[in-house]
Amino acid sequence: MRWTTIFRLGLINVAVALTAVPIESTLNRVMISELRLPASLVALLIALPYAFSPIQIWIGSFSDRHPLLGLRRTPYTVIGLLLCAGGSALSPTAAFAMAENFWAGLPLGLLAFGAWGMGFNFATVSYLSLATDLSGEEHRARTVGVMWFMLIVSVIIAGVSLSRMLRDYTPAALFTAFYGVCAVALLIGIAALWGLEARDDEAAPAERRSFAQMIATVAGTPQARLFFIYLVLLLIAILGQDVLLEPFAADVFGVPVEVTTRYTSIWGAALLVGLLATSPLARRRGKPFAAAIGGTLVAIGLVLIALTGILGMPEIFTPSLILFGFGSGVSTAANLALMLDMTIPGQIGAFVGAWGVANSMARLLGTVLSGVTRDILTDLFNDRMPGYVIVFLLQAAAMAASLALLPRISTARFRHEMAPSARELAALAGEAQG
Repeated sequence: MRWTTIFRLGLINVAVALTAVPIESTLNRVMISELRLPASLVALLIALPYAFSPIQIWIGSFSDRHPLLGLRRTPYTVIGLLLCAGGSALSPTAAFAMAENFWAGLPLGLLAFGAWGMGFNFATVSYLSLATDLSGEEHRARTVGVMWFMLIVSVIIAGVSLSRMLRDYTPAALFTAFYGVCAVALLIGIAALWGLEARDDEAAPAERRSFAQMIATVAGTPQARLFFIYLVLLLIAILGQDVLLEPFAADVFGVPVEVTTRYTSIWGAALLVGLLATSPLARRRGKPFAAAIGGTLVAIGLVLIALTGILGMPEIFTPSLILFGFGSGVSTAANLALMLDMTIPGQIGAFVGAWGVANSMARLLGTVLSGVTRDILTDLFNDRMPGYVIVFLLQAAAMAASLALLPRISTARFRHEMAPSARELAALAGEAQG
């Protein structure tokens, strides 16, 4: 597999991620701390698109069976990119509309965040399926490492750029930043996709299976079911803090917008180092061991972040964030490679879609529960700090639960469970002869 192919796959990953950076690292803080919208509302809007994540299984399975113009993945990725960029660009307009008149602005908010999230569902399952198609098992770990290395570098650059653009925060500067990032994301994604997937006008359709059959296949396979639960718990711990980390620093320590936006770059740099450290660790000790190390560091980082609030020590917040980011990098790289191994030929899109559902469900549960828990506890204690602290500790507990499941997961057992039985093979042979 050529490095240029891996690089172009990485650019698609970058393009989709860039549409999320201004929403999850800047707009969430502006909506909660500047516009004074409830954290639970912000969490619901950011997580609302993930409620529709089961469509990823359908999208993946549909693209397996229905190439457009001889292309199985590219058209669906383009649809996703257009929705991502359009929804993200519209989101600040929706935020200010809701702050001015909530009920009048809410439909616009649902449209903006819904379009962004639906695009995320379309694009993610499509480009990850394309990466699986093109890389093969032999080059999968390297492909994943490069793709996420590029993603984190882009997140760091986007975070620094947003911080500079919002040094003197104004609504106009916020709109300019969003439009610029979304335009760049769209251009990068379309350019990277152009000609990447080989056209096959005689591509044979994959086995036709209904949406219900695909759900039953995943739910009825013990290893697939276990891995799904593991991913949900793991990603709740890693992703659930997205909506609250910057508001936590703002509300508890009084940190300005420019500095909280920079936290994305600090976290991203630590995550990048973790990504780089994962490949040699996984080669020596295996992907499950690397995943366990990363998960443990994430749990410790979350506990330390909670302690910064309990002890009132903002000086240890950044080191705690760095540890959390490094653990997230190790965990992300190891588990992504493990995730792409948990697929079978002919149903790659469907299984990548299933793992995408786990990702989205984790974002939905983690984000909504984080926002709602923060609001309830803030009202109960009449103090903002306890709500944030308890949320971070609950996320650490979710990571501990996922680590307890990890030793029971095996790609070899998964493939054995998915292999057709001797009776099924005999029946297929009989049908062929008949």
